[in-house]
Amino acid sequence: MDFEKKVIVITGAGSGIGHGLALAYADAKAYVVIAEKETEQGEDTLKKIRMQHGNAVFFRTDISKPEEVEELMKKTEALFGKIDILINNAGFGIWKSPYELTLEEWDEVINTNLRGTFLCSREAAKIMRKNNQGGTIVNIASTRAFMSEPDSECYAASKGGIISLTHALAASFSSDRIRVNCISPGWIRTTEYDALRETDHLQHFSNRVGKVEDMIKACFYLTDPENDFINGQNLTIDGGMTKKMIYEPD
Repeated sequence: MDFEKKVIVITGAGSGIGHGLALAYADAKAYVVIAEKETEQGEDTLKKIRMQHGNAVFFRTDISKPEEVEELMKKTEALFGKIDILINNAGFGIWKSPYELTLEEWDEVINTNLRGTFLCSREAAKIMRKNNQGGTIVNIASTRAFMSEPDSECYAASKGGIISLTHALAASFSSDRIRVNCISPGWIRTTEYDALRETDHLQHFSNRVGKVEDMIKACFYLTDPENDFINGQNLTIDGGMTKKMIYEPD
C-alpha cells in the first residue's frame, strides 16, 4: 500500500483512533493534516509525528461549524494543492436518559458526528474532484448503529445516519471518481489494554478486544487505490461481537 506523498485529512486526530491513524499514515510517508478541536491534543499528535520525522500540519477545527470546515479544506489545498484521502473520525456521545436529554445536547452530538461528517465530505470532495485520480473518503461509524444499551439515543442515531450517508455520498460522488466507505468499529480499546479482564476478551469470537491497530489496517485497506472496487460499503470491525448470541446454551 503506497501512501507516499498522499495528502490525508483526519478529523479528531488528537486522541484515540484518530491519533493512531495520524501516526500510522505519517509513518507510511503521507502528508497528514490533523484536524482537531482540542488544541493541546492536536499539537501533541503533531509533535509525535515530527519526532518520527513524518510530515504533518495541525489545523484547529470544530467540524460542527461550517465556516471552520471550509477553512480547513481551503488551508489544506493552499498548502498541498490537493486532498487525496479524508477520514471522518471526529465524534462523541452523551449518555443520558431520553427523558432528560436536552435538545441542545441532541443537536450538539448530531451536528458534530453526522452533520460534521457531511460538511467535511462535501468540502473535501470539492477539492478531490479537481484531481483526475479522484479521492477516497472513509467515515467512522459504530456497531451502536445496529445494537444499543440504554441512554445512547443521540450517539446511535448519529452513527446510523453516517452509514446511510456513506452509500448516498458514494452514489453522488461516483462520477467524480471519489469512493466513500464506512467502518463500524466495535469495542476498540485505545488505552490501558492490559487492564482488560478475560471476560472482556471472551465476549468476542476473536477472543480479544479490538486495538487501534485493527482500525489502522482497515483504513489502509479502504484507502488503498488498488481497492477501488470497494465503494459505498460498511465494514464492521468488532471481532464478531455483534454476531454472538447473548444466552448460554443448556
